[in-house]
Formats: sequence, structure tokens, C-alpha cells
Amino acid sequence: MIALVAKLNVAPGKEAEFEEVMLGLAEQVRANEAGNHLYTLVKNDDGYAVLELYDDEAALAAHGQSDHFREAGAKFAAGMMAGPPTLTRYEVVG
Repeated sequence: MIALVAKLNVAPGKEAEFEEVMLGLAEQVRANEAGNHLYTLVKNDDGYAVLELYDDEAALAAHGQSDHFREAGAKFAAGMMAGPPTLTRYEVVG
């Protein structure tokens, strides 16, 4: 299994708009991606991150190519983000 932590750089003042789009994306991922086991938005004082868990490379690739991911990406690109995400990848051990 593959785990990802995607730290997201949300533009100041865009938090509510971001959360709406991101939560909609998370719902679509959970409903439509059989190879995904976790896709959850979290936040703390440093900002937002998405915790992700996939069966394998094929499931991860399918996520990136999905219509719902592309549609959300277009919304994020419309001034919602303050920079690209920082992705940290892990191999699940147990």
C-alpha cells in the first residue's frame, strides 16, 4: 500500500471556499475510487493536509487521472491556492 500526506498551501481568506471544494472532492474519491482507502482533509495551526491511502501505483495513478480530481484542480487553480502542495510519500509497513 501507498500512503501520501499532501500539505496544501491555501491562500489567506480562501479557507471556507477551499474546504467546500476539498470536502466535495473527498466525497467523490471515497465514492468512486475502489483502490483508495483513505482520503481525509485535516488541519492544524500550520494549515491543511490530506491523508491518503492507496492499494498500489495503479490506484494512485487512477486518482490523478479521475474527472473529479481534475475538476477540483481547476477550481483550486482559480486563485484558491498560495502555492503547490508538498507531497510526502510512504510505503505502508503494517
